[in-house]
Amino acid sequence: MTATQPHAAVVPSRPGTGPASGPGDERRRTALGPRLIAALAGLLLIAGAMALQTLKLGEGEVSDPVVYSGVKGEDVDARRFTLRLDSVAAAKSLQGSSETLATDNLFLIVTASAKSALKPYNLAPPVLVTADGKKFDATDRVDRSLTLSNTFVQPDIWVSGRFYFEVPASALPGAGVLFELPQQGVVVEPYQPQVEVDLGLDAEGARKLAASAQDVYSIVKK
Repeated sequence: MTATQPHAAVVPSRPGTGPASGPGDERRRTALGPRLIAALAGLLLIAGAMALQTLKLGEGEVSDPVVYSGVKGEDVDARRFTLRLDSVAAAKSLQGSSETLATDNLFLIVTASAKSALKPYNLAPPVLVTADGKKFDATDRVDRSLTLSNTFVQPDIWVSGRFYFEVPASALPGAGVLFELPQQGVVVEPYQPQVEVDLGLDAEGARKLAASAQDVYSIVKK
């Protein structure tokens, strides 16, 4: 009788399972663990630094506008729009179509030109900022339709107009005018562009401007 060698039993593998892992796979998993932990720790450190930097900024600083400065007669490019302050005049009264506006102070007349970069904008009424930080809004005694705010600032086309302020003569030395786009909706858009233009008035220049104020300045559109 001939004896036969017994065969090792073959155990079929279950569907979806691969070959059994060996010592090399174990070493790879062991090496991967520390690298993954180090990468996650690095990401957490970066996120923490960014959060800390944000906490250092107050709410006002996060939404602060970007201010582009210039002087009278200079084109100031604020990316969305370009503005040039052309001239400044003073008057003791303003003559409208139906009435004359008088003041115990001075009417400051600012003539400016503007163009936009990509789409039409209306400029917001500007603010006069004194050397010591006081702010004067453009007067509401002159209807908006008579100012540059009523005109669309178009792409690559210069348009001109005037703004009117009612201020004491003492506000003129070192003053500048701040121009910006109107706020859209209730959400404050961060980094809104603003243009601040120095009027170029020192104490002597402000005195001469006030002394040469016109008795009557016509605001009627021709």
